Amino acid sequence: MGPMEAPIAEFRIDVPQAALDDLHDRLRLARWPAASPEPGWARGVPVLYLRRLADHWLHRYDWRAHEAALNAIPQGLTEIEGQRVHFLHVRSPEPDALPLVVTHGWPGSVVEFLKILGPLSDPRAHGGDPADGFHVVAPSLPGFGFSTPLSAPDWDHARIARAWLALMDRLGYDRFGAHGGDTGSKVSPALGRLAPDRVAGVHVNGGLELPPPGDPGLADLTADELKRLESVRDLVRHGTGYADLQSTKPQTIAYALNDSPVGQLAWIVDKFHDWTDPAARLPEHAVDVDQLLTNVTLYWLTGTGATSAHQYRATRDEPAPAYSGVPTGVAVFPTDPAIRGLLERFHNVVHWSEFDRGGHFAAMEAPDLLVQDLRDFFRPLRRPV
Repeated sequence: MGPMEAPIAEFRIDVPQAALDDLHDRLRLARWPAASPEPGWARGVPVLYLRRLADHWLHRYDWRAHEAALNAIPQGLTEIEGQRVHFLHVRSPEPDALPLVVTHGWPGSVVEFLKILGPLSDPRAHGGDPADGFHVVAPSLPGFGFSTPLSAPDWDHARIARAWLALMDRLGYDRFGAHGGDTGSKVSPALGRLAPDRVAGVHVNGGLELPPPGDPGLADLTADELKRLESVRDLVRHGTGYADLQSTKPQTIAYALNDSPVGQLAWIVDKFHDWTDPAARLPEHAVDVDQLLTNVTLYWLTGTGATSAHQYRATRDEPAPAYSGVPTGVAVFPTDPAIRGLLERFHNVVHWSEFDRGGHFAAMEAPDLLVQDLRDFFRPLRRPV
């Protein structure tokens, strides 16, 4: 059997009870640091906040209930270029549904998409137009979730896109759409560049292209865009230490993330505080706390706090992308740094939406807005021109 003919196996999550017992033991025995000398979140996750969240994780969060909910979603495993790839695959009951591959980022997982799978795949059952149905494919990035072990050090955005194209081939999908946020906002356009004759459209949230200093295009930015650009630069100055570490020494942080569930929790929750809707004071005000903990638990149980960090190293020195003529839609949520004029240098932007609620984790924070924007964007693109 050739590499492009690798079989697809059905997959079901079945975490050994011993792994859950070990998690609970480690949470009970956590060694807590002293509180920060500066109150609030300026220097990272506050100790009292994390202790409360860890207590919820230990005493009130039920992995088995969420494992069962995940197992109610069809899942598969295959191998592409030597890499095990796990994916969710929800076929629409609508015969003319458009296949759609959706890509998560870090520190997310396919758990991000749980609230949008039903409305996307079965709009008729969720008050929508059946003509807007999608067959949804949600792969786990290499080194994330059950797409382990990580097979190679060079899984950059273009190589991931190549793997997704192979996956869609194996599923029998010739023409399809692509959506993604965070890492997905890079992989999905890369998929369009790789197969422009097959990708009906690319939709992203959280899109980011930073102009070089002194770029003449800066003179054309609106006051709102300049404010957004300044917030991005502020983030780069004060909020990207995690990326500096993961893109240079990912194996060093791996030991802490793989040995301490409290460490893994803090590493992820810090981003859910900084990147979610600014109107939400705490992460659980922006996203469902148990969905957040399911995401964290998935990282813990699969040991992928370590392997997911390597994705930053693989993409650290990527060159600027070539222009893509594939129709592209951009959904801009609060905290998103997207600036249309900058994105149009690399993408054929035909659809632009700005929202006043939600944030970086749009599928978790504002699933209704994201679903509607995906329906609106792809509606005119469903049939080949």
